[in-house]
Amino acid sequence: MVLVSKAHLFKPTYPPSKERMIGPEALFFHQGPYHSTLKRLVQSSFMPSALRPTVAHIELLVLQTLSSWTSQKSINTLEYMKRYAFDVAIMSAFGDKEEPTAIEAIKRLYQRLERGYNSMPLDLPGTLFHKSMKARRELSEELRKVIEKRRENGREEGGLLGVLLGAKDQKRNGLSDSQISDNIIGVIFAATDTTASVLTWLLKYLHDHPNLLQEVSREQVGIRQKIRKENRGISWEDTRKMPLTTRVIQETLRAASVLSFTFREAVQDVEFDGYLIPKGWKVLPLFRRIHHSSEFFPNPEKFDPSRFEVAPKPYTYMPFGNGVHSCPGSELAKLEMLILLHHLTTSFRWEVIGGEEGIQYGPFPVPKKGLPIRVTPI
Repeated sequence: MVLVSKAHLFKPTYPPSKERMIGPEALFFHQGPYHSTLKRLVQSSFMPSALRPTVAHIELLVLQTLSSWTSQKSINTLEYMKRYAFDVAIMSAFGDKEEPTAIEAIKRLYQRLERGYNSMPLDLPGTLFHKSMKARRELSEELRKVIEKRRENGREEGGLLGVLLGAKDQKRNGLSDSQISDNIIGVIFAATDTTASVLTWLLKYLHDHPNLLQEVSREQVGIRQKIRKENRGISWEDTRKMPLTTRVIQETLRAASVLSFTFREAVQDVEFDGYLIPKGWKVLPLFRRIHHSSEFFPNPEKFDPSRFEVAPKPYTYMPFGNGVHSCPGSELAKLEMLILLHHLTTSFRWEVIGGEEGIQYGPFPVPKKGLPIRVTPI
């Protein structure tokens, strides 16, 4: 109801500090015509037609990530998955032809900004929040330079930035620099921690279910044999032929429920099921509660990808949200998971170091200590 049938009665609401750090023009702080326009633009960057040309670049990032594992005694899974997801997000935002010096500056400033995301929002000298806000201002300036240079060169193409630069309304007016930079930062934020957390859980669940890992590996080895025979890299079409691996990802998204809830605020008094939700009251749709309901998913605590051999009922499975505010980058997230799992399951086996079970939050749920593992090439 909050997300779909009566979505117009609820607006997105986030702590003011988050809005300041990401940028007030980012699409997920809005609703109405502005949100619809930005959602359409962002989503166009992540349609299959836009993602197909990125497969080779994503595969290169996977190979770079995994090549560094063989020389290390232990791997912090979450840390490496964040690096990988961040690099994919940067590539998606800027394309693969931006000047390396500009990209490195943007990466460095974004990482400084991100360190204070969960800090106490005290903008006083010396605090982590203050340092992050300083990095945010510097990041805006760096993005302004990139935007200005592309406009001067008449080179709009390349990643989400190219799409936003080329956008025009009916009066031929384009987006402002702040609208573009806020949405670039917002997409990088949304595409990094959530994807990295899901990837970490994927390794955890596959490790804990060795028979399932063996079946996934068998599926991926079959694809690898064809790729090698044809002397090429992985293709978009290959990723469409991974039914078991896809179901493992679907079940991981359900079981981990990395996006556990979202924030909404009633824009007027709303009656629901005999209850009154007064205007201005906050509502938190709980995705985890839905995903772990035995009414929708029998034996919900069991990790069972076979449950997705049949599509779930509408509105019972929402790993990327639902309705007008659903995640526009869901296809990119699934693509980078599939490509990484292809190379990981055909090249390595891994064991979890330490016997600690449990979950930590930062802010998304992940296995304790970021799932430290030891890898062995196969």
